[in-house]
Amino acid sequence: MNHTPASLPQKVLALDTSTDRLSLALGPAGGEPLAVYSGPGGAQASAELLPRLLGLLAEVGWTLAGLDAIAFGQGPGSFTGLRTACSVVQGLAVAARPGGVPVLPIPTLLAVAQAALPQAAQAPTPERPLVAVLDARMDELYVAEAAVVQGALRLTAPAALCAPDQLSTRVGWPAQDHGPAPVLLAGNALGTYGTRLPAAWQAVPQVEAWPTASALLVLAATAWQQGGAVAAADAQPLYVRDKVAQTTEERARLKAASAPHTAAHSAPHSAP
Repeated sequence: MNHTPASLPQKVLALDTSTDRLSLALGPAGGEPLAVYSGPGGAQASAELLPRLLGLLAEVGWTLAGLDAIAFGQGPGSFTGLRTACSVVQGLAVAARPGGVPVLPIPTLLAVAQAALPQAAQAPTPERPLVAVLDARMDELYVAEAAVVQGALRLTAPAALCAPDQLSTRVGWPAQDHGPAPVLLAGNALGTYGTRLPAAWQAVPQVEAWPTASALLVLAATAWQQGGAVAAADAQPLYVRDKVAQTTEERARLKAASAPHTAAHSAPHSAP
């Protein structure tokens, strides 16, 4: 489902549950939100998401069936949060109307960069990017570089995972001292890991930023123009890190597979 119409969607629902914050917004793609909500995410996101979302729709007088698109933070981020976002978005997009509502999956690190962009002293370029980081837990960071290319903010490389003391740019700065320092370091992990970053990063301007739904609304314009809209079934999370937890079904399958082996070792041996 590729959409590249001349006009941008005017009724967009944007949501992010990739961190421990729940963020919702309604508004036109590329514009200012008409209504927003921000609150606790994490375990509460699955319970709060639908009621808050329906409340915002009622506030602006929109209906699910009348939406032009749904934008969501596809990751990386919390495994549970990303699964929550995908399942809710898929359900809403399919149930809203026959044929479904187009879905715009948008990288969460790009949303972090967009949220922080107004605080950058100059427009980030591929040579001097804005570096976005998110707390990946397990003593690691999700990291990506963003730059303004042909008038639009874009990631210049796929999101990656690294330890705080190993943070570097694509060209190896600061360890190899290639090129100038980034224009800005932005994210939600600076308070936790800031003192563990390589010394050169301490001189880079830093700002706390999150993947907000308002930022997703802005990014929805470029995503739409580039044909980034997909059908609900194709709205999938971007994990970056391999799974660290098993589902109930996976645990049951592994337990069943190991049962014969366990039984063989625990059975009493008969006397010869």
